[in-house]
Amino acid sequence: MTRFTVPLVLLLLLSASARAGLYYSGEAVAELPSRWSGFLVDHRSLRTAGFDQPGGLPPSPLRDDYRAAAAKLEQAGKSRPLTADEAADLGALYVRLGKPEKAVELLRPAARTHPDHFHIAANLGTAWQLVGDLDQAAAALEEAVRLAPEKQKPVEEYHLKLIRLRQKEGPAARKADAVDDLFAVKYVGPSGKPEAGGVAPAEFKKLPDTAAAVAQALALALPADGRLLWQLGEIANAHGDVRTAAAILDGCVTEFGMASPDLRARRQVYRAAADELAKKPDHEKHRGTFLAKSARPLGRRFDLSSLPAIRAAGPNPLPWGVIAETTIDARARPTFPKHLDQLDGKTVVLTGFVQPVGDAKEFGGFLLLEYPVGCWFCETPEPTGLVSVELAAGKRTAARRELVKVTGVLVLNRDNPEDFLFRVKDAKLGEPE
Repeated sequence: MTRFTVPLVLLLLLSASARAGLYYSGEAVAELPSRWSGFLVDHRSLRTAGFDQPGGLPPSPLRDDYRAAAAKLEQAGKSRPLTADEAADLGALYVRLGKPEKAVELLRPAARTHPDHFHIAANLGTAWQLVGDLDQAAAALEEAVRLAPEKQKPVEEYHLKLIRLRQKEGPAARKADAVDDLFAVKYVGPSGKPEAGGVAPAEFKKLPDTAAAVAQALALALPADGRLLWQLGEIANAHGDVRTAAAILDGCVTEFGMASPDLRARRQVYRAAADELAKKPDHEKHRGTFLAKSARPLGRRFDLSSLPAIRAAGPNPLPWGVIAETTIDARARPTFPKHLDQLDGKTVVLTGFVQPVGDAKEFGGFLLLEYPVGCWFCETPEPTGLVSVELAAGKRTAARRELVKVTGVLVLNRDNPEDFLFRVKDAKLGEPE
């Protein structure tokens, strides 16, 4: 079985880069643009953090962390006034949790008390936008542009431009019938044959070099904004990656329910071009001109002090944050963190989502993912983001949507680049606590 390609990750230790719209000190964003696969996974996890999962699915792990952080700040605010940084953080958390009205209620007086605080102004502008008051959003973002450090200023200016464009559209801005004209590029209807992996790439010669980074930054701040996702699909195609463009537009239709005739027409053209490309023997070469500066925008480091001592008999808890600290060098050689290395050959227990590797209705092995994947092509986890599970002899399971608990013996792959990094053997399934 071939290895696929970084786990969904959470609260972040990567060096901060240009961001836009929403600032929370518990988050840091890697240098953008990020690889499409990593970006789309993190974008989706941020979006699902804004609401309780339907159909009995467990809440997003991000949502649980945001709730806990917000509760801590709310408790602090009962005994003393929040500092400016704390107010900005709590406002951002309310936005992340899908409560922009509460964010406005908190950040409006905070902006009056701290008129020169950049994060408060930027977060208030985003909150007003999500509430639907674009006039107030523009006023707050004008202040954010004025206060922004030089590194953040260009992206904040694009956010303000986005608001002004939608102000001009009026009520039509909610219909998402067209891509926002952020970059003064005319996204004409796609035509012509696929060339170097893209459709009609000549239409995008004037696309700024920073377009992908800016659009990704805005989409991370506004993960429920379908028009920004559509824009990213067009940017992917502009860079010659029609397969990613097709996958992103698929998500606009299937996950966001966007019904723009232009969007659906583009989706069909991009999907047809991607399907044709897949038939070519050298289709993997057609990756286009997109140059990512990071594997994914979000990352985390796990606090090992919260784990119990490793027991020889087990079972030992194995959080995804520990798995994620595995690194791989240019020769595909892994370096496992000490704690994970000590678990090799011992019984572990971890939770995740079942990803079948074939079409069988029942199977004795599968991939375990930290988060479910919507599109395997565009959201494929990297090697450190999946675990191969082999059930105990004679045991089988079927595809399922809910979170599962896996208990079995961990085996680390130290020298075979064609195999998975992590295997759990003689495994049994259970219900997560």
